[in-house]
Amino acid sequence: MRPSEWDRPSTAPEVVRFLRGPAPRGTELVRAIRIFAEFIRGFRAFHFVGPCVTVFGSARFGESHPYYALAREIGQRLAKAGFTVITGGGPGIMEAANRGAREAGGLSIGCNIELPREQKPNAYLDRWVTFRYFFVRKVMLVKYSYAFIALPGGFGTLDELFETATLRQTGKLRDFPLVLVGREFWRPLLDFLATLAEAGTIDPADLQRLRVLDSAEQAVGEIADVAMRRFGLTYGPRLHRRWYLGE
Repeated sequence: MRPSEWDRPSTAPEVVRFLRGPAPRGTELVRAIRIFAEFIRGFRAFHFVGPCVTVFGSARFGESHPYYALAREIGQRLAKAGFTVITGGGPGIMEAANRGAREAGGLSIGCNIELPREQKPNAYLDRWVTFRYFFVRKVMLVKYSYAFIALPGGFGTLDELFETATLRQTGKLRDFPLVLVGREFWRPLLDFLATLAEAGTIDPADLQRLRVLDSAEQAVGEIADVAMRRFGLTYGPRLHRRWYLGE
């Protein structure tokens, strides 16, 4: 069996050592400071980017794939509605959403990640940060967004989708839309989630927190409507916050 490209030595050996287990306390302190510094870089980069929508999706779909075209249209529509589009900053679906936002005159943001197979920031980003740690990157993808759109993807997309769903389930995120686009792709997963509800491991209400749609128009229309009704954003070429959303 040929080894997977993802099993090659990491471009971030510090992360590999960090996840091996306990290290001398001085080493752990230095790593904690580095992690804190990575958070600060993200906070500084994204603090003033405006109301965002995060788009999750596979890095493996090329420009000729229908899902790439769908993500590109979603990026365009989000930008026209006044949102900043934020993605993982890489190729595929991420590139398509950033590209659509750029083409529509919107702001396009990327949270890139160091990987064994190098992931370069795509060419359609106005601003990006490359992170060492996945957990820091995921915080940035969630922290600045009013809504989340998941297009077809693999392990990374599912990781981001379920972490966001768990934050919604536990009330850490309140009323932030989580939209799955591509009903046919997501159908087997939804069937499995229904099995979880039948077994009692999740509540039926948890399934209602997932909106499953097929078109870019439907997805962005719902998000813009929620932004205005629940969060007090003003619709137009540039949405803005009317008030600070406290606890």
